[in-house]
Amino acid sequence: MADNIPLHPVRKLQKRHEYYPGRLSRYQVEDESSSLDEMPLMMSEEGFENDESDYHTLPKARVTQKKRGLGWFVFGGWKLLCTSCCDWLANICRSKKQLKARTVWLGHPEKCEEKYPRNAIKNQKYNLFTFVPGVLYQQFKFFLNLYFLVVSCSQFVPSLKIGYLYTYWAPLGFVMAVTIVREALDEFRRYQRDEEMNSQLYSKLTIRGKVQMKSSDIQVGDLIIVEKNQRIPADMIFLRTSEKSGSCFIRTDQLDGETDWKLRVAVCCTQRLPALGDLFTISAHVYAQKPQMDIHSFEGTFTRDDSEPSIHESLGTENTLWASTVVASGTVIGVVIYTGKETRSVMNTSNPKNKVGLLDLELNRLTKALFLALVVLSVVMVALQGFVGPWYRYLFRFILLFSYIIPISLRVNLDMGKAAYGWMIMRDDNIPGTVVRTSTIPEELGRLVYLLTDKTGTLTQNEMIFKRLHLGTVSYGTDTMDEIQNHIIGSYTQGTSSHSHSTGSSASTTPSSKTTSSAPKVRKSVHSRIHEAVKAIALCHNVTPVYESRAGVNGETEYAEADQDFSDENRTYQASSPDEVALVQWTQSVGLTLVSRDLSSMQLKTPGGQILPFIVLQVFPFTSESKRMGIIVRDDSSGEITFYMKGADVAMSSIVQYNDWLEEECGNMAREGLRTLVVAKKSLTEEQYQDFENRYNQAKLSVHDRSLKVAAVVESLEREMELLCLTGVEDQLQADVRPTLEMLRNAGIKIWMLTGDKLETATCIAKSSHLVSRNQDVHIFRPVMNRGEAHLELNAFRRKHDCTLVISGDSLEVCLKYYEHEFVELACQCPAVVCCRCSPTQKAQIVKLLQQHTGKRTCAIGDGGNDVSMIQAADCGIGIVGKEGKQASLAADFSITQFKHIGRLLMVHGRNSYKRSAALGQFVIHRGLIISTMQGFLMVGYATIYTMFPVFSLVLDQDVKPETAILYPELYKDLTKGRSLSFKTFLIWVLISIYQGGILIYGALVLFESEFVHVVAISFTALILTELLMVALTIRTWHWLMVVGEFLSLGCYVASLAFLNEYFDVAFITTVTFLWKVSAITLVSCLPLYILKYLKRKFSPPSYSKLTS
Repeated sequence: MADNIPLHPVRKLQKRHEYYPGRLSRYQVEDESSSLDEMPLMMSEEGFENDESDYHTLPKARVTQKKRGLGWFVFGGWKLLCTSCCDWLANICRSKKQLKARTVWLGHPEKCEEKYPRNAIKNQKYNLFTFVPGVLYQQFKFFLNLYFLVVSCSQFVPSLKIGYLYTYWAPLGFVMAVTIVREALDEFRRYQRDEEMNSQLYSKLTIRGKVQMKSSDIQVGDLIIVEKNQRIPADMIFLRTSEKSGSCFIRTDQLDGETDWKLRVAVCCTQRLPALGDLFTISAHVYAQKPQMDIHSFEGTFTRDDSEPSIHESLGTENTLWASTVVASGTVIGVVIYTGKETRSVMNTSNPKNKVGLLDLELNRLTKALFLALVVLSVVMVALQGFVGPWYRYLFRFILLFSYIIPISLRVNLDMGKAAYGWMIMRDDNIPGTVVRTSTIPEELGRLVYLLTDKTGTLTQNEMIFKRLHLGTVSYGTDTMDEIQNHIIGSYTQGTSSHSHSTGSSASTTPSSKTTSSAPKVRKSVHSRIHEAVKAIALCHNVTPVYESRAGVNGETEYAEADQDFSDENRTYQASSPDEVALVQWTQSVGLTLVSRDLSSMQLKTPGGQILPFIVLQVFPFTSESKRMGIIVRDDSSGEITFYMKGADVAMSSIVQYNDWLEEECGNMAREGLRTLVVAKKSLTEEQYQDFENRYNQAKLSVHDRSLKVAAVVESLEREMELLCLTGVEDQLQADVRPTLEMLRNAGIKIWMLTGDKLETATCIAKSSHLVSRNQDVHIFRPVMNRGEAHLELNAFRRKHDCTLVISGDSLEVCLKYYEHEFVELACQCPAVVCCRCSPTQKAQIVKLLQQHTGKRTCAIGDGGNDVSMIQAADCGIGIVGKEGKQASLAADFSITQFKHIGRLLMVHGRNSYKRSAALGQFVIHRGLIISTMQGFLMVGYATIYTMFPVFSLVLDQDVKPETAILYPELYKDLTKGRSLSFKTFLIWVLISIYQGGILIYGALVLFESEFVHVVAISFTALILTELLMVALTIRTWHWLMVVGEFLSLGCYVASLAFLNEYFDVAFITTVTFLWKVSAITLVSCLPLYILKYLKRKFSPPSYSKLTS
């Protein structure tokens, strides 16, 4: 029993589900073998029950309930309470509208019973009313800004006032102004991008004819016409198409990431109407279920009332056209049933969150530490006075006096730094077209540990190319395809009679080999085997050739007229899978062309132009369970019946006759990253076929276990089939995917591939893109349905070492339901993970899971609408401008044009942004610590004009050249450890500040001149020089702007000496004594640090210095 497995105490990281009421006993599993596996798994205590019937929802990570006391309240509890109160108020304000099922009248939006949401895409975070409060909340939730707000407000109290108001309010006002302007710009850009999508024009069908309207004005009940290659603007029911077959193909990769085209069928009743305008003459309505997330299911009915009796048709997913998919064939007309927030694509995307960089959080922690030191210092000062009089007022005044220990200019410098990094990224010629959409988190690019990537359109181009044909004894590659072409031309130019003779002889050899398998088999010539293989590939598929209607022909062309134009330029192929199209295009390239296809017949054209007609008797479509497809055709000229089949090697190896090469060659092709298909055939006599057809039709009519009986009948044919060939098709990768993935792996970044595509395809791409390195094993996680199976499979996986995990979305969900913590722990040890058949919501859940369990920074990269949730959930989202649209790139923080650009973005810009911000932050804190004893205008001048330029010039600093950072990605590993900004480095800077501050003040007092104004003059001048020298000490690579900054600041200071008479005695400043005293103090404060820096670089150089020397 699964329940007998020892339960271990749930670790700290695990969170209890609040909404899992089902107890374990509901999931008890009979499983004797589970006791064999000693490995005890930690279990989540409770089962899982979810009232939402959609399978996308993953359980949330589990958190142990902490005891809530005063300590909890002080350390973050107050923040939690405030947030939950705000959320509660917000929920009350926008109480969620109950989603309901609906009745939609065709072409009559005004008949809708209630108001439905606008059909507008909205990626904005705020509206006009929430903008200012929202931005202010985002700013003041940081301790640093909140502290300054309190300090500035305290200056309005007369008994606490210790300086001029402007010294407090000017810097704070500046920071807020910069932030609000930056957010407003970001928000305006989002608005512009949304507006571009919302103003796309579509044709709406009305009683008066076609009317052009914006995508955002579409309402429930409208009849919308969508042309070929146009995006579907809202969720619709498919009523009518220009295709005579009454069906069309759509591309759904923006919705679910699957590359296969999907077949959609128009409602029969409306497709049969003679003309378009008749849609308004009938009285009909659609009943649709309430909006939900599941993109693979739909229940509804179509009813026509004005006929006797009224017509009812049931509607399923095959009658729907979901928003964000693209029409791939013909023109379609649909009635809109869901708009805006209620469409499937929007329900599967999450709301954008405000992202905060790790560096900002670290600096926030350091500021709290500084504040603690400041309070301690103030208490010490009050204690030295002996707590006399109103001591608490003195305490507060001391806190205010020392408030410059925490520098307000930290935010200004960092924000301007971030803007500068964004500008540099966009100006980098090596990664053209890169756009920084969120300017607050460029440092995150240097701290990433997990990269979650989509497959279709991100790693691959989704363009299939036929690469290899293997016949067992001979193999043909791209360079030897002309030989095949010669064989095909040869076999058809010998005349029709010899052709029929050759097929006859080949047919007669097959039964003999079947009946007497022990007898020596007649070996066919390579010539006839190539002919058979190419013919099988040209016939065994679900591809339809489509001829574009010629100019001058009206909208809905007559099929027969278009069909006569068999010219190659006018023909395009349509199929549910791009692999199929690649195979048929290849047969065309070698001389055997598919020219027409309908439900019952198919025509091939030989190199000589002769048409070969075939009758399609049966088609057995491809399913993910059977992993194969079959077709029975009759050659119209000879009357011969042949059963062709093609499929995955795992399914076909048991079906074909014994051979010694198939398994080995499949392995070889898979290692090259090719998608393999095994092609086989079997010749049938008329009697054999009639017998099969009778049994097949009988099975199709049975009421119980119909699918099982049908499968059994088909399997009776699938025995001892003749193996014809093995094909290899390549899904072309994006440019430089392999070196980029290798670079990222060397940089210590773990790559997870999350795709909506099939398991075989995903595994294939993982190998061909070198996501799985050559010496690694791949562990394919078996499909699991319940707790016991998941337990055993996890045990099996735990025993594997250094292998890539491949798991499907359904199995993943079962594992996370019972063994969330264990699964994540095991998966994180893998060098790479591939999750296939993932829904958009599942992708986002995996990102959140990694964030919660590892605490590391995650990055998501994708190109489709189905990646938006994942991109928004990750700490750093990168979108690729894809062929299919810009949805992902618009929702992302960074938008790039090619996958290979991610290498430079992380290795160079990520590194520089993080290193520079860390240096800048600590330097500004150091500057504040030194000056915390001096007040007045000098303070403001010191923090801004005098030292602003050189300190800010740190944003141009770099420790290694970009070429070196890309050549040695291993350098990136150091960044993720966060050593550039830590309590250790912070403490070093504090000690430096105390030392220098002490030298400056005591030096000036020791060299005391008759008046106090001289002390200020000497110490302040020495301070400015010290700061400028310290910047020079911190810089690792000089830039001409840095030198300009140093001299500019010095010039500003010297010029201002003339005006500040209350602080400086101009006569004294120009004397030699002043100059030598200033020089002496500056030397004492800086020289030891230069010596220490030299010694450190000599005896403990950083890792990169070994590369740059």
